[in-house]
Amino acid sequence: MIRSRRAARSFRPDPVPGDTMRAIFSLAGAAPSNSNTQPWTVEVVSGAARDRLSEALLAAHAHGHLSVDFPYRDDLYSEVHQKRRKDFGETMYTALGIARDDRAARDAHNAESLRFYGAPHVALVCAPANADARMAADVGMYGQTLLLAMTAYGIASCPQGLLGFYGNTIRETLRIRDGKVLFGVSFGYALDHAPVNNLAVTRAGLDETTRFHA
Repeated sequence: MIRSRRAARSFRPDPVPGDTMRAIFSLAGAAPSNSNTQPWTVEVVSGAARDRLSEALLAAHAHGHLSVDFPYRDDLYSEVHQKRRKDFGETMYTALGIARDDRAARDAHNAESLRFYGAPHVALVCAPANADARMAADVGMYGQTLLLAMTAYGIASCPQGLLGFYGNTIRETLRIRDGKVLFGVSFGYALDHAPVNNLAVTRAGLDETTRFHA
């Protein structure tokens, strides 16, 4: 199941039944956390609220109104990590038929992420207002558990770090007062025939990432 899970970036409009969503998010709540603190909250957005949120995000993007709850910088990743990002980007844009130098087409595709790639639902995964990097690790474990729970129920998903760049817009639109937005997960039923949903993505070999000590 872990190897079969992949990010979907093209969805059907069909909504996920409410009882299925409740089962998925209930299962995700079994994720581990430091001393069982469970420091996550989740805002699941559908229907008209989902449309309002998308419109607000697109407006914020158009006006350059970023509000990043967890700091980000371009030099965050090492050379090897940057190469992996570049390789993935080339794979994805090739599947979309977008040329490397077609900046307008790339920007248009990036805007689609703020439309949740057409998914009927998005879950905003948040940490407490006082959260730091250590607490964010717990929320990350919840996020992976959520993705696997969705896979188990036959629901496609796409984790989106970009949504964490619009914390104020999300809070204002959803009328929530606190919580730092770490990332979002767009979810629903995938368009199986879409090339972007069937990317052949490579993974680092075991020896690249893991050392065994004895």
